[in-house]
Parts: sequence; C-alpha cells; structure tokens
Amino acid sequence: MRKPAVSLAAVAGRRQATLELAQRLEQEGFSGIYCPSFGDGMGLCEALALVTKEIPFGTSIANIYTRHAYDYALSATLIHELSGGRFRFGIGVSHAPAHSRLKVQVGKPLGDIRQFVEDLQTGAQRNGNLPPIVLATLRRKMVQLASEIAQGAVWANAARSHVAASLGHLSPVARQDPNFFLGNMIPICIDDDKAAAAAVCRRTLTSYVRLPNYQNYWIEAGFEEEMTAIRQAIANGEDDRIPELMSDRWLQQVTLYGSAAEVREGVEAWYDTGINTPIVVPSSTKGGQIVAFQELLEAWR
Repeated sequence: MRKPAVSLAAVAGRRQATLELAQRLEQEGFSGIYCPSFGDGMGLCEALALVTKEIPFGTSIANIYTRHAYDYALSATLIHELSGGRFRFGIGVSHAPAHSRLKVQVGKPLGDIRQFVEDLQTGAQRNGNLPPIVLATLRRKMVQLASEIAQGAVWANAARSHVAASLGHLSPVARQDPNFFLGNMIPICIDDDKAAAAAVCRRTLTSYVRLPNYQNYWIEAGFEEEMTAIRQAIANGEDDRIPELMSDRWLQQVTLYGSAAEVREGVEAWYDTGINTPIVVPSSTKGGQIVAFQELLEAWR
C-alpha cells in the first residue's frame, strides 16, 4: 500500500529527536513531511532540507500574519534552494482564536492571501526562485483562488464524502496537472479498541468544531444536523456535550481510527478521492507524539 505523508512538529526539548524521526520517515518510504505553524514550521523545514535527501516536505501551513511577506520570501527561497526543490510553501490565514491571541489585524481572507502572494513574489525577485505555493483551503472561493495563483491546495479535516465537490471548484488546468498539490491533513488514531481510538479523534477535533468557518464547511459537506446541535450546545454553555454531538457518521468521514488495517485502508480511500497527498496527523490512546509515531511506523512496516 502507498504510504501517506505525515504531519510533524518540532516540540521543545525533542527537536533533535524530531529530525531523527524525519530521517526514519524518509528511510521507511513515507511520501512527505508537512510541518504545522506551531513549533516553528519554517525553521523545521530549513532543518529538513539539510538532514533529509529525497523526501518532499513543506509547511502546512505558515500563518501569513505572523511575518512580513518579504521576510517569508527570504526563508522560502533559501529552503527551496537548499532542498533541491523538495520544499512546498503552504500558507493560510489561520483562525480567529489565533488572530486574537497574537493581536494581529486581519482583512478579508481572499484579498489578504492574494496580496501576500504578490508581495512574496516581489520579495523573492533578488533572492532566488520561490518554491511551489500551496494555499490552505476549505470552501469554493479559496479553492478557486488556489487554481489561479498557487501550485496546490491543502485542506485540514476535510470530509472524504465532500472531496469530489471541492475538487470540482479547481480550474480544468489544475485538475489535469499531475504536479498540482492536493493535500488533506487527516487525524488518525491506531488502536484495535475502536471506541477508544474514536474518543481520541473526537478530542483532537473538539476545538475545530467550535470554529464558525469549519462549521460552515461541514454543513456544506452534509453534516448540518451535527453542526447545528454543536452551535446550540455552545450557545447554551454546554461545552461538555460537544464530543457526544460529534457523530460517528461525521467522524468516519473526517478522521481515520481503528486497527492498523482499517487506517491503512482509509488512507487508500483518501487517495481514491483524488487527494494526491494525504497527510496523517497521528495521535495515540497510549501516549504522546513519540508513541503515536511508533504506532504509525509499525502500521506500514
């Protein structure tokens, strides 16, 4: 079976171990490594350019509001050159809670992304070639913009049953381009105790189901009953009810959990949707990141 790409973050105190894990993922034939913004995703990508040789990698995603586009351009061109073209620069607008925490001023997502990419291209003019740019997407307008100004699109926690509709918003040129990056970050938990694994996946996504942009996406994807109930629970101050309102029907489309065989089959199902880079985000019922990655490695051994 094809091995997926993997989401990997550099946690304080384990950064050297993270690089060693990245080398192991490359040796084991996983299809990519994609780094979230926490733990300095750009810094980790620069390190990956130096400690790996063949595996593709990138940010998934870098928040456009935390650094100036010209500054990002310096880093992106550097990593692109050092990696021999293996780096993909995934960018996005993040979420309202992050904006509030960082006290950043934001505008309209589509306009901000378009301006950022223009500024990125200007900033790169004297510093080298930019890597392929991948936009964080959820719904139609951002998918269309990815077709127009970028070389890929990446979702997080997309519903597998809705992928065909989402990909339908791409331009014909992007749909026919085998090099156009199509990724999705998928929470996974490997455990023969399926109920325990499902509970972990629910915890992973509890913060996401509180976000209006994700609620709107999942309503569009056919989960209006679940999202309406969750909105009502939040309005009533009944946050403890949220996990029980995250139905199995919804969870099975958005995450992968259960035995190693079931998770492997689920990844194949994601490839079959047209997503050419499934990015698994491992969690474990038995421990933290190290345990989760060990379970991942054993599942595809």
